[in-house]
Amino acid sequence: MFDKIVIANRGEIALRILRCCKEMGIKSVAVHSTGDRDLKHVLLADESVCIGPPPSSQSYLNVPALISAAEVTDAVAIHPGYGFLSENADFAERVEQSGFTFIGPRSETIRLMGDKVSAIASMKQAGVPCVPGSDGPLGDDDEINLHLARDIGYPIIIKAAGGGGGRGMRVVHGEAHLLNAISLTRTEAKSFFGNSMVYMEKYLENPRHIEIQVLADTHGNAIHLGERDCSMQRRHQKVLEEAPAPGISTELRNQIGERCARACVDIGYLGAGTFEFLYEDGEFYFIEMNTRVQVEHPVTEMITGVDIVREQLRVAAGEALAYRQDQITFRGHALECRINAEDPDTFMPSPGKVNRAHMAGGPGVRIESHLYGGYTVPPYYDSMVGKIITHGDTRNIAIARMRTALTETAIEGISTNIRLHQRILEDSNFQQGGTNIHYLEKKLGL
Repeated sequence: MFDKIVIANRGEIALRILRCCKEMGIKSVAVHSTGDRDLKHVLLADESVCIGPPPSSQSYLNVPALISAAEVTDAVAIHPGYGFLSENADFAERVEQSGFTFIGPRSETIRLMGDKVSAIASMKQAGVPCVPGSDGPLGDDDEINLHLARDIGYPIIIKAAGGGGGRGMRVVHGEAHLLNAISLTRTEAKSFFGNSMVYMEKYLENPRHIEIQVLADTHGNAIHLGERDCSMQRRHQKVLEEAPAPGISTELRNQIGERCARACVDIGYLGAGTFEFLYEDGEFYFIEMNTRVQVEHPVTEMITGVDIVREQLRVAAGEALAYRQDQITFRGHALECRINAEDPDTFMPSPGKVNRAHMAGGPGVRIESHLYGGYTVPPYYDSMVGKIITHGDTRNIAIARMRTALTETAIEGISTNIRLHQRILEDSNFQQGGTNIHYLEKKLGL
């Protein structure tokens, strides 16, 4: 097992990784920007290294500074968390070339799955169901592109091959707008991702967002940990997640989960990963793979008892998975509410000093947050400041516990989206389960 690792991230995920390191007897190095020296995990780590000024481009995305932090502290591995450089194949490659272990998939796997076109091709070859589409990048022949769209059937969606985070996609409802949409998406893709390649897919009008958590090691073993429903979204950003997904049968879960696990073996996957699907009318359609730990991993941990971060560390160190598929059991239901420092009505970010922070507790309640009284939320990074996770024997119990936890949580000095979560939990359609990815935006009138 690793003696010492660098945690190349910030906030609640950095604290989550730090806690796991302490349990496993691994020394931790917290890197931080000058604006993050008071982060909880920085104060608790065995060592800390300042890697630059607050802008991410000069700190958390500064590859030479991160490599140097590992060198000067004699660390042996780097955990990227999520966001920032976690799915950057060049960074993973640089880590390995510098003599350190990247706690995640191999760089070639990240590169394969980071390009949506090659990812879809790999999944089709592995027998994972995909959305009907162009089966490759779109060329410059307008007639061929028009013919492709007619064959697929409108509406269709144009997507950037290197896209993500809700950027680089455009829905087209009729032929008159297709060619202009392709041109605009190419320009946007080049600007945002440095890659103008785009492809075409059937646009599903009322799908749910269901994802499958997987783990794989270097010994040819891969398992799935069931599914999560992440359909409660705003502007393609997840707001609330749950596991298991309402209405998904055990048979369907096992069927799609086993295909994902087999695909991991086929592509030589290593570590934790998530297969993301659109789900409509009883069918799964692969859209992308996240080659990292997910924000919403705690709901899966709550219903399976598997520590996903611990398994990441173990398999990165060359150990075999601690579980076989037949040892994975699912118990109860879990919800996660992402707590953001933002106005619950306008969604404007709300950085500033936290005068008081009282977090909820009680049976089946888990808090993942770096907030504390006196901490100042900086304006430079993502607005998420924590997650409230609840678990119960049934979905109704998990919802009831979340209602209580949200009421008990008191964060003063900044605005948070707690009131938005309370509105969602009171919604009758959410309570029934199975709302689609457009539901929240329609409810909010966006």
